[in-house]
Amino acid sequence: MADGISKGKDPAAALLYLALWSLSTFYLYRAGADWSFPIISLAIFGITLSGLAWWLTRKANAPAVPVTRPAIELSALLLYLAVYAFVVLGWAMGAVKAAVPAGREQELAVLALKLVVHVGAPLALLWLLRAPIRAMFDSGLSRPGFWPTLIVLGAILIGLLAVVSPSLGQIAALKLGLPALAFGAGGAFAWIAVEAGLCEEFLFRAALQSRFAAVLKSPIAAIIATSILFALAHVPGLYLRGTPDTDGWSTDPLQVAAFTIATLSPISILFGVLWARTRSLLLVVLLHACVDVLPFTPEFIKTWS
Repeated sequence: MADGISKGKDPAAALLYLALWSLSTFYLYRAGADWSFPIISLAIFGITLSGLAWWLTRKANAPAVPVTRPAIELSALLLYLAVYAFVVLGWAMGAVKAAVPAGREQELAVLALKLVVHVGAPLALLWLLRAPIRAMFDSGLSRPGFWPTLIVLGAILIGLLAVVSPSLGQIAALKLGLPALAFGAGGAFAWIAVEAGLCEEFLFRAALQSRFAAVLKSPIAAIIATSILFALAHVPGLYLRGTPDTDGWSTDPLQVAAFTIATLSPISILFGVLWARTRSLLLVVLLHACVDVLPFTPEFIKTWS
């Protein structure tokens, strides 16, 4: 990764992250909340799978995303992220769901909103700042490591979710024939690749992490900074729209923040490593979909079949 790297920042950034993650996990422990899953999340996503991703992409030799005015572009995106977290996740998403009846129309409305706020708006902002755009959409298909990384990590992620989630049982309970099952699984993968994969990975990886890397001159520091912001961006929506049945929700906003940092940031680190090593938006989008596809498939089938 030839980005004008300052390797001295990497260990400091890693230690700072571990300290913040430890404090967050300890806060959950003191609050009587679940503190075991953060340990599992860090061990599996933040360490094991991130290390595997690093090894699988060792020959990728990805070109840097050009950033012409790092400080200005990063500042603009951070300001936008604050608006996004509080206005969109904290209010607009719930408002759309309340205004549009549940079903296909609501799903389409939510997808449209997510595409606008995760891709359209930040893309327009960077275009207004005359930032180079094309490199952020590089598929990376021809670079070494793309297919082995997609196949190996994709299989692991889907297999992991098959074990830890009730998705397979929920799908089996629908008693579908093979054609309907193929439609449901394929459609769910395509939908979630756009709704979750493209939307989140473009904003946090292609746009934000690339600017952090240009400003901090450290890929590790950029991964960590983006992952912490990725986690904290979920706080307003979880705190304002969550319920006692929602994982991580609490009347204590500090506990909600601790939950997001302890559980979500290790997952973001995995995708941050993949982006830093490959600069392939397609790869991170498809692997993100592998994380969400099984839990989403029963819902997709019920809505669209």
